[in-house]
Amino acid sequence: MRISVLARNALLLLAIASPALLLAQFQQPTDEELKMTSDPKAPGAAAVYLNVEEVTDDPLHYHSFYARIKVLLEKGKELATVEIPYQRGNFKVDDIKARTIHSDGTVIPLAAKPEDLLASKTTDKQIGRMVFTLPSVEVGSILEYRYNLRYDDNHFSSPSWEIQRPYFVHKAHYAFTPFKAFLPGPQNATNSFLVDEHGNAVNTLIWWPTLPPGVQVKTDISGHYSVDVTDVPPAPDEEWMPPIQSVLYKVLFYYKSDSSSADFWMYEAKLWSKNVDHFAEPSKTIREAVSNLIAPSDNDLDKAKKLYKAVQALDNTDYSRKRSESELKQLKLKAAKRAEDTWAQKSGSSEDIAQLYLAMLRAAGLTAYAMKVVDRERGIFAPGFLYFGQLDDDIIILSIGGKDLILDPGEKMCPFQTVHWRHSGASGVRQGTSGRAVSTSPFQAYTANSLLRTGDVTLDDHGAITGDFRFIMTGQQALRWRQTALRNDLDEVKKSFDRELESMVPEGVEAHIDHFLGLDDPDVNLMAVVNVQGTLGVATSKRLMLPAFFFETRAHHPFVDQEKRLEPVDMHYGDQITDHVVYDLPLGLAVEGAPQDAKILWEGHALLIAKTKTTSGQVTIDRQLSRAFTIANPEEYQDLRGFYRKVAAADQQQLVLTASPSAKGN
Repeated sequence: MRISVLARNALLLLAIASPALLLAQFQQPTDEELKMTSDPKAPGAAAVYLNVEEVTDDPLHYHSFYARIKVLLEKGKELATVEIPYQRGNFKVDDIKARTIHSDGTVIPLAAKPEDLLASKTTDKQIGRMVFTLPSVEVGSILEYRYNLRYDDNHFSSPSWEIQRPYFVHKAHYAFTPFKAFLPGPQNATNSFLVDEHGNAVNTLIWWPTLPPGVQVKTDISGHYSVDVTDVPPAPDEEWMPPIQSVLYKVLFYYKSDSSSADFWMYEAKLWSKNVDHFAEPSKTIREAVSNLIAPSDNDLDKAKKLYKAVQALDNTDYSRKRSESELKQLKLKAAKRAEDTWAQKSGSSEDIAQLYLAMLRAAGLTAYAMKVVDRERGIFAPGFLYFGQLDDDIIILSIGGKDLILDPGEKMCPFQTVHWRHSGASGVRQGTSGRAVSTSPFQAYTANSLLRTGDVTLDDHGAITGDFRFIMTGQQALRWRQTALRNDLDEVKKSFDRELESMVPEGVEAHIDHFLGLDDPDVNLMAVVNVQGTLGVATSKRLMLPAFFFETRAHHPFVDQEKRLEPVDMHYGDQITDHVVYDLPLGLAVEGAPQDAKILWEGHALLIAKTKTTSGQVTIDRQLSRAFTIANPEEYQDLRGFYRKVAAADQQQLVLTASPSAKGN
């Protein structure tokens, strides 16, 4: 894993994610460090940080970083490659020093010149990557390096301290000297020449700590800030965990014109709302378009549905390709600054289309508001993180008959009143009758996200099977495949579906999709027709033993093997999966043993119901797993684990067939 640092200057909102610097010189390793082959504080770790030190001196315009790392296993050697992102022009990386120390004390200094690569480029800035690799790294080596990140006198920068890293940290020190206007003494005469990205005078230093128990940000009489920490556990790596950046230990500093995080969000929400209302103002063009789309006799819900269908039909450039400035000029179009621009060119980004829909609702006389939320796949809204850019996506709140409907018009192929899971249970800021406010969108009902797998399997007396299934999907499953089809041709979508089938069906069975129904129509259920064939189960001289639950033989049951849980469980959305499988038996075979009916309940959270019905020549097995929860807290984990362990045990039951008495007599 590469070590990375992101520079963030407060003027341009460039986020810095740095590790620390520096000592004036390298440290002499101890005999114990050289001989270390494992670490009792981090059993099984591929590497550990022995020291991390970061110093930020804003009056002198530099960040410095220093690290010592002990490599314990082969995987830990990946830490030998260090990558330092920075903004070209305003920042530069210098004074890079590095060395590798072998376990016998041999020192190999860095001789190769670091590479300065272009990471990304926009019209107004370039992000570079300074990359170097420590030489001759072996298991048992100590990696030691340092560097400076400097910036010019016209910029000021506050640090973001990454306290928690992918590997265990024995000892770390972080120090920050803020801009002179924020230090005690006569130099704090004025800071009027410091302005933020909106041109407001900067007058406040704010910090947001998320630290291990007992650790605090300290301030001395000189106005310097520091954190000292020991024995920091590695970054958590648990199944179905919230986005990693949301759970790490860290400290973020900000120069702001606001006196608190509440003031910041109040100001930013007001500015955002003003811009939304300007873009979504129902102009004459929009009113005329709306009048052509709806009828006077339509009720409010019908109006909203018709307008939703109209904006969903536009070219969403987040799923196709955004037109360049030259293309817009050639087509005599312009970049969208108002809703009418998006309507005129029949295309726009997800944000443009969502706000166009807002304009149309308002033009139709409906009460509607915008909401800006964090993409739950990327993070969790953090009010202490004073950066409006953490809010990613736009959804619309439509008020009809005193009830709020949450709509997601910017998500291509998203049905009316379906919200992509990334925007469900997501927090951000919203407009409303009483102004702007921090709010959270509701989670969707688990019944809105369903998968029904139904079909017949014909067996012979050796376990060979043929059959076909229908996969019928609603909600998130259907939305995922439809959006996949927007970015890929049909053959590639089928290949992806087949790869998922491979992980579902029993070993020895092949499953391939024949065709989809409703792939391009979000208003109907999505169906996949699947053909299966192969050999199912194990045949002996007297019996044929089959997996009772066709789709669960290779299913991965989460949380069964993990005894403890540190972080919340985020399942993205609740859902309901129903299987209806009919086994058609060959002549001469009868059922000797069938799975017991089951009802496994985690009160208020999840339910498994399984039933078996046996008739002459047929066995029908029904299984339904309803998961009504989306997020479970660590204190709920033992109940969650207990439920899934019972489900896993029930799913391992077999269907046992044997020769019938009449067959034996023949």
